[in-house]
Amino acid sequence: MEELYIFDLDGTITDTNGLWAQVDREFLARRGLVPDMEYQKVVERSIYPIAARFTRDYYHLADTPEQIMAEWDTLAGHHYRDLAPLKPGAEEFLRQCRAQGRPMALFTACRPALCRMALERFGLLELFDHIVYAEEIGLEKWDPRCFVELSRRIGARPEECVLFDDNPDNCATAVRAGMSAVGVYDAYYADRQEELRGACSRYVRSLEELLA
Repeated sequence: MEELYIFDLDGTITDTNGLWAQVDREFLARRGLVPDMEYQKVVERSIYPIAARFTRDYYHLADTPEQIMAEWDTLAGHHYRDLAPLKPGAEEFLRQCRAQGRPMALFTACRPALCRMALERFGLLELFDHIVYAEEIGLEKWDPRCFVELSRRIGARPEECVLFDDNPDNCATAVRAGMSAVGVYDAYYADRQEELRGACSRYVRSLEELLA
């Protein structure tokens, strides 16, 4: 079987990692709070419902996790729908893969509605054979079981899959689950590029490097 390419969204296809730091700051600022390093470290690697519960408990908020997620959605929606740019070479590489008949999936911790906004905006939705949301699986992307379940849902063995992701933790976890990984540089993880290189069989500064 031809290798199935699995793409992350935020920081790999769309330039949106910094957006979530901005959403966190604005959400907390409305409550007179400032995110600290411990908070940022947890929420940046958590799926939406877990991040919302952690935010409520960490800052002792009266908001329910559902209310927190709804507010995050409102803050982020305008960016995904109207503003967020693609990473360099992302659209061209995805269309190249599709033209070559490459099977492709999208696997993201982004909210489904926000993800679809971005993909529809750029006409990329129909390029993917599968779109899987981490929050539907219910496991963090740093848990190897998450990638095992992902492979089951897309009908491919882990060893048949190649993950394209900017997050060093996600790439390392996918490899532990039996997949291969291609690390894609993103400024959000600029200080962790050696980790990313070490976890992946290939590393690119930009998806432009993979264009024919």
